[in-house]
Amino acid sequence: MVDMMREIERKYETTDGDAGTGGLPELAGVAGIAQVRDRGVVTLDATYYDTPGQRLAADGITLRRRTGGDDAGWHLKLPVGPDVRDEIRAPLSDTLPAHLAGLVRSRTRGTGLVPLVHLLSERNVRHLVDDDGTLLAELSADTVTARRLAPAPSDPVSWTEVEVELAEGGDPVLLDTLEPHLTDAGLRRADLPSKLARALAETGPREGGQKKAGRKPGKKPGKKKAGEKAAGKKKATATAGDIVLDYVRRQITAIVTLDPAVRLDTYDSVHRMRVATRRLRSVFRSYRKVLDRTVTDPIGAELKWLAAELGIDRDREVLTARIGERLAEVPVELRLGPVAARLEIWSHARRTGSRDRLIGVLDGERYLALLDTLDALLTDPPLRRAAARPAAEVIRKAVLRDYERLADRLEPVLDAPSGPERDVVLHEARKDAKRARYAAEVARPALGAPAKAFAGLMTEVQELLGDHQDSVVAREALRELAVQAQAAGESTFTVGLLYGREEALAAARERELPGLWAEVSRREHRAALESRP
Repeated sequence: MVDMMREIERKYETTDGDAGTGGLPELAGVAGIAQVRDRGVVTLDATYYDTPGQRLAADGITLRRRTGGDDAGWHLKLPVGPDVRDEIRAPLSDTLPAHLAGLVRSRTRGTGLVPLVHLLSERNVRHLVDDDGTLLAELSADTVTARRLAPAPSDPVSWTEVEVELAEGGDPVLLDTLEPHLTDAGLRRADLPSKLARALAETGPREGGQKKAGRKPGKKPGKKKAGEKAAGKKKATATAGDIVLDYVRRQITAIVTLDPAVRLDTYDSVHRMRVATRRLRSVFRSYRKVLDRTVTDPIGAELKWLAAELGIDRDREVLTARIGERLAEVPVELRLGPVAARLEIWSHARRTGSRDRLIGVLDGERYLALLDTLDALLTDPPLRRAAARPAAEVIRKAVLRDYERLADRLEPVLDAPSGPERDVVLHEARKDAKRARYAAEVARPALGAPAKAFAGLMTEVQELLGDHQDSVVAREALRELAVQAQAAGESTFTVGLLYGREEALAAARERELPGLWAEVSRREHRAALESRP
């Protein structure tokens, strides 16, 4: 069982060292705080671990072994958003627990973890409670002493900081309400998101007599010179390679970032990771004039393998949910036989043990090699000649090419009779619409609003064709259910009713398709895309 909690907190800096000895403002009576309870001082001793290249720190992740306090143990913190992190805990032990090692494997790959920083904190804790004594937030003042352990030991550095952490389920508005009271007391929002980040900045190598990163706490950054401002405003025209690689980079980041969420079985994480793999494969195909396909095709094949592994049980779960929702819509008097039980039996029989299988895939050499290959792609991108050209002209052609591909497939069957052959073509057209949509997503920085509008149109086509295809798959499953029910001597009336409803839904989507396509293919939509921004 994973012990996980969401941490919502803000950090503040102080330079006078007084926050731990009474320098904090009086907060009783503020924002529903009835009382501030002094919980005393605790000593926290933490060692932070990372790869020698600091891959975890680069992504804002902290992994530590800490003693002291009431939560001694291993703590892994994954960033979620500003002031928000997910913290996964494990009991205190001499070695890193296996499940925590798994959660950072997409970053560490085969690289070992080493002790990076040692932190010793004297924490003065106060609880902010309401009239009922319910904890609203914890206010703590930490006197911190940090020492870098690798790649070489550093001299210790010290500072004082203040944290306000919401209680579980607390309202983030409280943090906004408390902030002016803290800043009026001489505190300021911390520049760095964690103690580790500050320790690395304060103990980093010196260049020209200055720290490698960070700045002296409490000192405001100086103003830029006029020449620096002007240079900052100048921005070279983006090339096609710039635009495409930026999109590629975002999808690769999504895959790596979602890895821990998939391992934790976080809602929708498998689907989102699968979509990122599809977007990558699609951009490789759509922008073959920009990226060399002799390099990207083998990567695309591996991404297709990963998407298939991610989808082993996902498609079954979606299909089961669809049929279950349709069944719930049927009036009780028309539900004849144990249809819900039959659906559950059918779904269970198709489970593949994919949860354990998927974790095995994420721990396997093939997947980790794919992540290394994706890193290498960004480090040394296989750019073709067109990549150096202005983005708009190259990307516009790619989007229109994908649109023509969709039109060539879809238009000949718009008025064709229903049947299995047409179903297959519409399914392939759905894939083409998705490809055109992703191509337009890439194009947005270069083409602006027309690309956004075009992506929206492609999404409408994709969703209509997707609903049609889901109906085709649902009818196949319902036929299997009917055969099984009949063999067991059960009534097949309700299953047949569901089949008929899915058939009617597919027919409705087919009737809607010509009208939608007529709207999508209007000349002005294409003209807007072809016009120069």
